[in-house]
Amino acid sequence: MIVNSRPLIVVANRGPVSYDRGAGGERVVRRGGGGLVTALRGLLERHDVTWIASAMSAEDRVVAAEASGALDETTRTGASYRALLVAHDPVAYDAYYNVVANPMLWFVHHSLWGLSEQLETGGALRDAWLDGYEVVNASFAAAALDELERQPAATVFFHDYHLYRAPRIVRNARPDATLAHFVHIPWPSPDGWTALPADLRLAVLDGLLANDLVGFHTPRWQRNFLRSAVDLAGAEQIDEQTVAYRGRRIRVVAHAISIDPAEFDDLAGSEAVLARERELEARRPELLVLRVDRTDPSKNVVRGLRAFGLLLELHPELHGRVSMLALLDPSRQEIPEYTSYLASIQREAREVNERFGREGWTPLTLDVADDFPRSVAAYKQFDALLVNAVYDGMNLVAKEAPLVNARGGVLVLSENAGAHEELGEWALTVNPFDVLGQAEALHRALTMPAEERRERIEAIQGHVRSHDVAAWIDALLADLDEIAKGDDE
Repeated sequence: MIVNSRPLIVVANRGPVSYDRGAGGERVVRRGGGGLVTALRGLLERHDVTWIASAMSAEDRVVAAEASGALDETTRTGASYRALLVAHDPVAYDAYYNVVANPMLWFVHHSLWGLSEQLETGGALRDAWLDGYEVVNASFAAAALDELERQPAATVFFHDYHLYRAPRIVRNARPDATLAHFVHIPWPSPDGWTALPADLRLAVLDGLLANDLVGFHTPRWQRNFLRSAVDLAGAEQIDEQTVAYRGRRIRVVAHAISIDPAEFDDLAGSEAVLARERELEARRPELLVLRVDRTDPSKNVVRGLRAFGLLLELHPELHGRVSMLALLDPSRQEIPEYTSYLASIQREAREVNERFGREGWTPLTLDVADDFPRSVAAYKQFDALLVNAVYDGMNLVAKEAPLVNARGGVLVLSENAGAHEELGEWALTVNPFDVLGQAEALHRALTMPAEERRERIEAIQGHVRSHDVAAWIDALLADLDEIAKGDDE
């Protein structure tokens, strides 16, 4: 284990806690949601962390107004950390989050724009960038600079696409600060960034290149970033993981994020999950196809449902024997593209059931709800798991579900998911746009000999247990130590 005694200032849009009011009017502290928060929780357990995040709820904003600085909090295991909530102007935050970060940056990162007609980068987008994205990033940067006054030796650790401009602001104010940034989503090739005007894409790269360390989940995204830095920002590539830009050297690394196996072992045996599993077992078919996703266009849910329908069309012998369970967490319904996509998912599910359903057999069950215990229960029960993302930075479902599965389930995995670089040799690989290929892969998964199924899933389980989230954190901290050592020499 790498021991890093330097304090860390984590900066992310979401925090590890959120605040609310209970039925009796008392203040309630809840664990923050989202995969990023879950992944970074290990930092809180083992390091001296101040976490700067947006005040998301009404009670968050009350807490931020009451506090003169960061709040002292503890994790569920008793580890202490400091939480600092930034209350942004609501109009600026809406432009930052609902116009620029999602969908514009998210769609560019995941190659989702229909360039022939969908994307327009006119005055409204530029206004949202200047009056929203830049303003909110400046608020985050100001909070980080205040913390650096308190902890001059701390490393500032930015996360994800919400905060591309903040590192440049901090760098300009504190040239000697140690700054790192991890991008948790795919990084497209340089051509993908030409969907944006030159000044906006340069602003993105200039902000990221203000860091000492920039991290991605896979070498594929790392290579795309290096090419983008050279081709679009004029950086000079020094070696396979270093560029020079504006008189400084930036290290660009790839470390695959993972999960905490002990947490999922505990979850799998918890009463909440066991109760949901009993409900599933009471009505499960002989064969169960599972997908667990957010209702995000990048997750490719519609094509996945269509592939299941094609499986039923091509293999009538499976009628009555197989069902698909789609457990979907509603995502970003304030954004029109997401609302429209959820409607498309619901329409596709109805069509499959209307075409193939019969008395006593519902081919496809669609459940749109935030119900993680049910998801973990379904993880234990699947025979085939479909992860067919258009693009995905990693996709932790591909690691979580096989880890706790008890039926020798087979992972059907998109070649464009970051997890494929680690797990591809033990999964059935699919192209996310090839619906027939996905249907054929599902059939192979459901008819695969038991011994082959067992060998594949045991290999995935072994890999996930030996490459857990602690290993990811240690690798990043080791990189930061190397940077600090180089600065001292």
